[in-house]
Amino acid sequence: MPGAIYAEGLVKTFGDVRALDGVDLDVPEGTVLGLLGPNGAGKTTAVRCLTTLLRPDSGRAVVAGLDVLKQPNEVRRSIGLSGQFAAVDEYLTGRENLQMVGQLYQMKARAAKARAGELLDQFDLADAADRPAKTYSGGMRRRLDLAAALVVSPPVMFMDEPTTGLDPRNRQLLWEVIKQLVSGGTTLLLTTQYLEEADHLAHDIVVVDHGHVIARGTSDQLKARTGGERVEVVVHEREHMTTAGEVLTGFGKGELTVEEHTRKLTVPVTGGAKLLAEVIRELDTRGIEIDDIGLRRPTLDDVFLSLTGHVAEAEAEENGTTTDTKDRKQKKEAAK
Repeated sequence: MPGAIYAEGLVKTFGDVRALDGVDLDVPEGTVLGLLGPNGAGKTTAVRCLTTLLRPDSGRAVVAGLDVLKQPNEVRRSIGLSGQFAAVDEYLTGRENLQMVGQLYQMKARAAKARAGELLDQFDLADAADRPAKTYSGGMRRRLDLAAALVVSPPVMFMDEPTTGLDPRNRQLLWEVIKQLVSGGTTLLLTTQYLEEADHLAHDIVVVDHGHVIARGTSDQLKARTGGERVEVVVHEREHMTTAGEVLTGFGKGELTVEEHTRKLTVPVTGGAKLLAEVIRELDTRGIEIDDIGLRRPTLDDVFLSLTGHVAEAEAEENGTTTDTKDRKQKKEAAK
C-alpha cells in the first residue's frame, strides 16, 4: 500500500529542460523523507508537483490518500507547505498573518484566532504577536512561516529548504519543532541544502540529480556506499611525512592520500577505534609527533560528491522567481 506521499514516474519539463525525469517516491506515514540533490537537481519542482502548484507532464502522485491530479482541492486541504523563503505579509502582524491563513482555509474567525494564539505560543512568538512582521528577524519570520503552514494541523507537510539562511540557533529551534511534529504523527517531505539536517531529521533519504533518483536509503546505508572509515593524521614536522605514510600504509586498506601543504595523510581502514589506538602507538614508537589524528566516517557531503560529482549547493528555483511575493502567492493558491 502506498505511503502518505507516493509518486510514480513523475516527469516535468520546462522547454528543453527536463526538471523531473521519472521520479519515484514513497514516504510511509509518520516518517521524514529527506530529498537531497545539488543545485538544479529537481527538488523544488518535485515539491511543487506534489503540492499541486505544478502539474506534471506525466506520472502519478498520491498524497494523504488523494490523487494529486484528480483531487487537487482535497490535497490542498490536507497538506502544509513551507517554502524556501518566509512567505509572510510583512505589513501584517504575526497574529494577523496566521489568522489570514486560517480564513483562507475557511476556518471561522474565532477558530482562526484561537489557532493563531496556540501557534504563536508554540513557536515562541507570543511576545511579538502584535508587531508587524517586517520588524521580525530572519529566524522569527521563518518560524512564523512554518506556523502558517500548520494552521490546519495537516497530516502531511512539505518543507522546501525550511532553514535556509538561518543561524545555527534558529536552525536548532526549527529542528526541534519538526521532530515534535513527526512524533505526533505528521508525515514530512523535506528538501534541504544542509546535509547535517537530513542526517539529523530524515528516516530515509532520496538523492536526485538532473531529475533522476540516483540513490535512496537510510543515512548509514548511503554513507556505506562511499566506502568505510579513514584515519587522518596531521604530522607536526614535514620531514616526518614519509615515515608517517609508511605507518599508515601498513594499517590501511586502500590508497594513501597526502596533502603536502597541510601535512595531512589519509588512508582507508577497517577496525574502528581499536585500530586507531594501534596507529597512535606505532607513530609514537617511531618518534613521529602529531598535531591531530582522528577516525573519520563518511558524511553525507561525501555521499553527494561520490554520487553526483557535485558539492551540495543551495537549490535554485526551477522555472520561477525566489521572491517572498512568489511564495506568498503559492501559499494562498494552496489554501484555496
